[in-house]
Amino acid sequence: MSDVTVPQDPANALAAVAALRRLADQLEDAAVEQAMRAGWGWPAVAEALGVTRQAVHKKHFKRLVAAGVTLRRR
Repeated sequence: MSDVTVPQDPANALAAVAALRRLADQLEDAAVEQAMRAGWGWPAVAEALGVTRQAVHKKHFKRLVAAGVTLRRR
């Protein structure tokens, strides 16, 4: 195992993992929205996140449209 300190109680450790995942998702949502509002395209966002363009589009498209973000065409 790595040098990560894990809480002794498995319930606390798992709760911490869940909280970090929620925080990471919120940070990703905000960063993707910021990038798209700044004129980035799907390929640039996907490359920055280390995923495919299709994956980032599928995950964020509907939310960005609902937020009123003007999205670039290819």
